[in-house]
Amino acid sequence: MKSRILWVQMLGRGTRLCPEISKTHFTIFDCFNGTLIEYFRNATDFEVQASLTEPLPIERIIENIYQNVDRDYHVQVLVKRLRRIEKDMSGEAREKFAAFIDDGDIGKFAGELATRVKSDFIKTMKLLRDKNFQDLLVNYPRARKIFIKGYEVVDEVSSEVMIRRGADYQKPEDYLDAFARFVRQNPEQIEAIRILLERPRSWKPEVLGELRKKLRLNNFDESDLQKAHKLIYNKALADIISMVKHAARQEEPILTAAERVDRAMRKATAGKTFTQEQQKWLGLIREHMVQNLTIDLSDFEDAPIFATKGGLGRARKVFTVDLEPLIEEFNYAMAA
Repeated sequence: MKSRILWVQMLGRGTRLCPEISKTHFTIFDCFNGTLIEYFRNATDFEVQASLTEPLPIERIIENIYQNVDRDYHVQVLVKRLRRIEKDMSGEAREKFAAFIDDGDIGKFAGELATRVKSDFIKTMKLLRDKNFQDLLVNYPRARKIFIKGYEVVDEVSSEVMIRRGADYQKPEDYLDAFARFVRQNPEQIEAIRILLERPRSWKPEVLGELRKKLRLNNFDESDLQKAHKLIYNKALADIISMVKHAARQEEPILTAAERVDRAMRKATAGKTFTQEQQKWLGLIREHMVQNLTIDLSDFEDAPIFATKGGLGRARKVFTVDLEPLIEEFNYAMAA
């Protein structure tokens, strides 16, 4: 699982200084041919630099300075190498460097290097090109590294799902709180919400389309809302009607599309009797509404599930004069 939280935790632990073990850097090993680093490149504030080719030897850097090959750049490269030596060197190394520079103070030498190259080029380059000095820059005595083994230490890593809303990431509970505030504050501005909460008899495909569009524009994608409801309420595939109504009133049940359709059809068909053919068409209507959460007369012509069975013309013959009122009751029961 590609978890942004685990990735940030891993990098965060790598950047800990840990002075007790003299850590100077850390390396990321991407076992997926660089694809993992690329996947998370824009997901965090960490800047991960890909490994470069082998670094230039100090001897080559110094020769480039001497030959005026991009001199200012290579002076800065050498300064960085000297700074790294200063961090890693032991007291013995300082004594050895004292044979070449004042007090063996490599840090001070690094800080003055750019000025020395410009003000006293000949003398400075004579020192830098000294083979013994170059050998010491590479093979200087390092400070002893301390390796600590935590035999009884358990390193715990925690993870939690975050849901993206616009440019931000929110915990599922915070995401649903924001959604509830949005629903409660916008029934007057968003007609689809108002219909669900106040005028369920006006529920139809166009209203559902408007609802989904307005939610997406406000960074409440239906799939993200379903994910949050599954995590918080342990309800997979909650339907969008349930999510809106529950956000407005906590006592409203959270249903799946199939559960909502079955409940609606029981209400709409209660006390009525149907022929065997009508029952078959009711089954087709149920399948359509599970996928679409609403139905319209035009669906009998456009939807393949009806068109292959004769479309609207056949449906009117099967249900005679009762088709339009039945469709209205189905939609009302879905939104009520």
